[in-house]
Amino acid sequence: MTIDAPAHPLSTVAAEAARRRTFAIISHPDAGKTTLTEKLLLYGGAVGEAGTVGAGNGRRAATSDWMEIERRRGISVTSTVLRFEHGDTVLNLLDTPGHRDFSEDTLRVLAAADCAVMLLDAAKGVERQTLRLFEVARARRIPLITFVNKYDKPGMDPLAMLDHIEQVLDLAPYPITWPVGIPGDFRGVVDRRDGAFHRFTRTARGATRAGDEVLTADEAREREGDAWTVAEEELELLDAVTGDLDLEAYATGAATPVFFGSAVSNFGVGLLLDALLELAPSAQPRPTVDGPQRDLDAPFAGFVFKVQANMDRRHRDRVAFLRVCSGRFERGMKAVNARTGRPFTMAYAHEVFGDERASIDEAFPGDVVGVVNAAELRVGDTLYAGDPARFPPIPSLAPEHFVTVSNLDTTRRKHFQRGLDQLAEEGVIHLLRRDPVADPTPILAGVGPLQFEVAVERLRTEFGVPVRVDHANWSHARRTDAAGAEVVRTSRWAELVYRSDGMLLALFAGDFALDRFERDHPDVLLDRLLDR
Repeated sequence: MTIDAPAHPLSTVAAEAARRRTFAIISHPDAGKTTLTEKLLLYGGAVGEAGTVGAGNGRRAATSDWMEIERRRGISVTSTVLRFEHGDTVLNLLDTPGHRDFSEDTLRVLAAADCAVMLLDAAKGVERQTLRLFEVARARRIPLITFVNKYDKPGMDPLAMLDHIEQVLDLAPYPITWPVGIPGDFRGVVDRRDGAFHRFTRTARGATRAGDEVLTADEAREREGDAWTVAEEELELLDAVTGDLDLEAYATGAATPVFFGSAVSNFGVGLLLDALLELAPSAQPRPTVDGPQRDLDAPFAGFVFKVQANMDRRHRDRVAFLRVCSGRFERGMKAVNARTGRPFTMAYAHEVFGDERASIDEAFPGDVVGVVNAAELRVGDTLYAGDPARFPPIPSLAPEHFVTVSNLDTTRRKHFQRGLDQLAEEGVIHLLRRDPVADPTPILAGVGPLQFEVAVERLRTEFGVPVRVDHANWSHARRTDAAGAEVVRTSRWAELVYRSDGMLLALFAGDFALDRFERDHPDVLLDRLLDR
């Protein structure tokens, strides 16, 4: 089925796409991701005051952490879209959860991003959960900009940090700014592009961009003494060994420009924001499953990368987050869902800023649109007008943790089933059943146990269902096909289950069981990535 797309000047779409920067932020918990997000919003003019994690005593809460569990626990458990304009550029900031337990959500968000900021703690460098998120980003080959945060506290010296990035991530670092002074005695940064020294001034409320002092080399030498002398020697070394930033390597995720600063003190954030405008790519044509890339000026097409229910508790709504890939989106337009072949009217569409929404009349490639009351849409769905298109599926990670879930209030059986189905459609958890028709104690599966905590809380608060979860001893899940399912059914080493979308999975209780099954049945499909 096709739907004619409205005609618009091709130059309008191309020009608007060139103004978009759609990027995500990935980091380990406690590296300062929420703080950096808030300060980018502050510098970009999107908020008048930066919020704080776990706000209280009259402080404004972080814009990106809008769920009650996020504000109570001080962690991000779901991705958030924050759209704002800075100068002539439209920025779509896709905030991601930092904890590895929610790395599936990050995987979906990175499918919609054109670039990512990798945030590192100056003392801890690449932490284990950062590494997992980096691997997700590398799998998508998206450009990475690195921000070394908390440089106003003790940590690694900058040359050691560059070596650390290169050795741990096999990623070529190229410092754009360079710190003066050691971690904990931070004097400021040199912008290697123009040689200007941005002096760090600690005030009662932190340094602000408007208060930055920009000094020449002679002024810095006089005021910073030995710290400047050391920095000059390091800069000479960098100039001799790094050359220019390899833009091709950066574009494919093999090299990363590096910035130093302190988000909590507002220092270096302005330079990072400027770099996003300069270095983050604008929207580019996207590959399709059955044909060539979808040109930006082709008729409208986009894909759903996230579904979130009950953002507005008063209306029990359901919002599908749609990344626009080509053409011009118009509120009220009709498009075809490639999965079902049925038309879908986007009568209620919003631009999204955390949990705040405002009606949007049009959007262009790179933008993220919140389609409201989208009960028919699923993660990975492609919507198109004009020439048919289908974008590649968004894979999910093989779960590593499993529990069985029991309804403690039998009078709310329908609410229990509806809540589980909703959470599965959003991707909060994988919903598995031994019997595809009826299973009184279905299985919840996830990358980490915190996903179950979120699921239990949402079942209680949004669907009014108290539940009990019990640990299950499986530790590996692999996707299989119909032929493999017949083998799994008769094996003592595996158990066959059905995911809520019909996918067949084989579950294994430990490495030994998985290894034994693979040795006995080398021809059976066992896939780690689960395509939606």
